[in-house]
Amino acid sequence: MVSRRPPRHIIANVAAGLSVAGLMLPEAVAYGGIAGLAPGRAIAAALAGGAAYALLGRSRFAIVGPTSASATILAASLATLPGSPAERAAMATVMVAMVGGAFALIAAFRLGSLSAFIARPVLRGFGFGLAITIIIRQLPHLLGVTVAASSTLAQLLELAAHPDRVNAASLAIGAVALATLLGLRATRRLPAALIVLLLGMAFSRLADLPALGVAQVGPIGVGLPSFTLPDLGFARWSRLAQLAVPLMLILLAESWGAIRSLALRHGDTISANREFGALAGANLLSAFVQGMPVGAGFSAAAANETAGATGRVAALAAVLALGAAVLFAGPAIAALPQPLLAAVVIAALTHALSPAPLATLFRIDRDQWIALAAALGVILFGVLDGMLIAVLLSIGALLNRLAHPVVSELGRLGDTHDFVDRARHPEAVPVPGIAIFRPNAPLFFANAEQSLGLIAARAGTRGAAHLVLSLEESDDLDSTALEAIVECEKQLHAKGLSLSLARAHDRVRDVLVTAGLGRLAEGASFSVADAVAMAEAKGSDDVQPA
Repeated sequence: MVSRRPPRHIIANVAAGLSVAGLMLPEAVAYGGIAGLAPGRAIAAALAGGAAYALLGRSRFAIVGPTSASATILAASLATLPGSPAERAAMATVMVAMVGGAFALIAAFRLGSLSAFIARPVLRGFGFGLAITIIIRQLPHLLGVTVAASSTLAQLLELAAHPDRVNAASLAIGAVALATLLGLRATRRLPAALIVLLLGMAFSRLADLPALGVAQVGPIGVGLPSFTLPDLGFARWSRLAQLAVPLMLILLAESWGAIRSLALRHGDTISANREFGALAGANLLSAFVQGMPVGAGFSAAAANETAGATGRVAALAAVLALGAAVLFAGPAIAALPQPLLAAVVIAALTHALSPAPLATLFRIDRDQWIALAAALGVILFGVLDGMLIAVLLSIGALLNRLAHPVVSELGRLGDTHDFVDRARHPEAVPVPGIAIFRPNAPLFFANAEQSLGLIAARAGTRGAAHLVLSLEESDDLDSTALEAIVECEKQLHAKGLSLSLARAHDRVRDVLVTAGLGRLAEGASFSVADAVAMAEAKGSDDVQPA
């Protein structure tokens, strides 16, 4: 008899989806409040965006819905626009559609490669800092406190300065919920967030939360969308387009950071163009149902990973569970205490607070300060500014390394054809009468003159008659590098040295010939050993400077 039991991985993904649905609900309500929109719009966005990405995207962990950073920027953008609340809500829908259109253009023109400028250490620092930022922003809800500060650090300082404002009942509910969530995490078979929400619904029926000063979610309404575009002039449309750009950038940074971070952690392969196309569909569908801007939130993705998801079935299960909850348990959801929802969000992010990825960078002494700058930038300056700061630092560090390359003097290993850095291999010996140098970075306009000038100066002190310049790191040469090679040869000739090139790539030979330096190209070799052999055989007097 053939078993009709569903495969184990489907059961695991459905269980993970149920757990994540317990997080999507409080996040949507919280982020809708941040944006100044009705909770129903945030939930509609979570349903539409989550379903669209689950069908179009490729990350097995990403859960698309409203995010804290985009909600904050949307609120700030709407505050600059005149009009009634209803008009601002309509303009929010237009901005969501524009964000979707911008993502569609990025995917259509295959500009996803721009995401490669966000280095992996930046993504790791970004994820760490974003987790801290979201947790801090949930603390006022957990403590039952209203804060006036807007920035993350200012909110934390305000909370620390006024401990007397803490509502004891809110703190107790949040602490018990958080402890329960962390305790249930020991087993992945139980949807911890869903269990805590059900317990919260039961508690809200037994206790008089308003009398205790505990905030509740309030009514949730998800209605059918209307399709009337607001009557806006050209100036207003232009203004909305300007405001949609930073909104798209923050979603791009936040979503790609979450998707790529988890993909790197598990060795998954993803395409930036495909992911941005999926985000385009998610935002366009969210605009259709009059929702909010949506992206791949880090907290939901981390919760999905922790719950044991192995495929996008988990995301579909989460969307279906969220829809069922809103349809059948609306009044019970409205009575949920806000501290409980904050605890669910915080618990989902504790998994992302592990310092191990940053500690690894410090251990290998590579890019640790870039990752730390990304984390601190997100915490101190916000998600978008923090990411931009870290990316600029990453590019700056790359340019600094390229502009100041290490120059190695090579020596022969015994009687072999191998030539290695003498500073790192003391057993390597110099070739009598021949100096051999290698720039350990591609020669280009920022480093060619400095590197070749240093090589010419060092070669003149070696008592050699010939210099072999290894270009194995340079697969091409720009005009500045070409001129620097000519100037280097002239300096060497003035000192009585001749020059030949080794490990010259075909493109380097082609550009030498095109530039009228065919003699250098013809005398170039494909190996250092061949260049040394030719120099020993021919001597240095046969080569004249260009």
